[in-house]
Amino acid sequence: MASSRLVQAGAGRTLAVETWGDPAGRPVFLLHGTPGSRVGPSPRSSVIYRLGVHLIAFDRPGYGESTRFPGRRVASAAADVETIADALGLEDFAVLGRSGGGPHALACAALLAGRVRRAAVLVSLAPRNVEGLDWYAGMTASNERAYHEAELGPHRFAAAFQAKSRRMKADPASVIDGLISELSPTDRMVLADSGIRRRLLSTYAAAFRYSADGWIDDVLAFTTDWGFEVKDIAVPVRLWHGADDQLSPVEHSRWLAERIPGAELYLEPGAAHFGAFAVLTEALRWAAG
Repeated sequence: MASSRLVQAGAGRTLAVETWGDPAGRPVFLLHGTPGSRVGPSPRSSVIYRLGVHLIAFDRPGYGESTRFPGRRVASAAADVETIADALGLEDFAVLGRSGGGPHALACAALLAGRVRRAAVLVSLAPRNVEGLDWYAGMTASNERAYHEAELGPHRFAAAFQAKSRRMKADPASVIDGLISELSPTDRMVLADSGIRRRLLSTYAAAFRYSADGWIDDVLAFTTDWGFEVKDIAVPVRLWHGADDQLSPVEHSRWLAERIPGAELYLEPGAAHFGAFAVLTEALRWAAG
């Protein structure tokens, strides 16, 4: 059974938290995608319990029930995770980030080395404006356009995303439908699964319950300085990426693997972005250690 609670963070903010699995099990934070929420795709509760895992997810600021944190950076996630861990009485824990949750999981690995045991990172972006990476190469036109707009004019970009979120709040399926034409055949097959589609619709509905603020702030955070260096990560990191990913191109994980000390990289031929759902259970098993 899932358990929900609100945790008070700095500056009067509130973080909405959901937990599953064995309360006495090995704690793992699941950091959701972009856009997303704490009720995003995850292994079934029975699977989590059998793994002996205490799984914790939360709405990043501006999503769902969590208060917005204007100007947040990717690094800001580490303080929020630490705040939740303290509220739950957790001394140490692992992190698992998928898609937009990947950079935030890396922030925890870099900045909470004394508390984070392991970090599993699936289909992540790499930092913007780094040497040795053509950040936009292989990216879908819609993603490239959104990130470019965020870099060129944050205020105009934010207004456009707010309008888009109102449409998505009324029809969460439009998020998926808007992606279909740009996705690889394997990703289209994944999204044709009724269970996965239903879970994505739930997370999008929760994410946009009030506004697009979380989505806007994620995109702005990804395209500016992250607030930490991945080379400083000193805990075990396992990266996974589908070789045909066009939402977060595979070269991002290759770049990360070359610069995170000791990182393991698993590239899956024929898989793409949403293929990460198929490896969530194994990633959780590894993260829990």
